[in-house]
Amino acid sequence: MLRRRTGVTFRHPFTLSPDIGELPPGSYDVEIDQEGIQASDRTAYRRVAINIYVETTRSTRTIVVNPADLQSALERDLSTGLGETGSPTN
Repeated sequence: MLRRRTGVTFRHPFTLSPDIGELPPGSYDVEIDQEGIQASDRTAYRRVAINIYVETTRSTRTIVVNPADLQSALERDLSTGLGETGSPTN
C-alpha cells in the first residue's frame, strides 16, 4: 500500500456529494491510498481510497471521497472563476 499526502485549494464553496453538503472555500489536506499492481516489467497503482480532511476550530473531520467527485468539484471550482473568454474574472 502506498499512501500519499497532498493538498487542494477551493476558491469557492463546494460540494463533493449531496450526502456531505456544502463545504467552505479554503485549503484541504488530502490523503490518497494506492494499491500496487505488479506486472512483469513495471508496477502500476490503483487508487483504493481518498480522504479529505476538513478542519474546524473544534475538530477535524475525515471524509472518504470518490476520486471522480473530487475531480468534478475541482473542475467546477475552476470554471466558476472563469469569464466567457476562459480567463479569470476579477
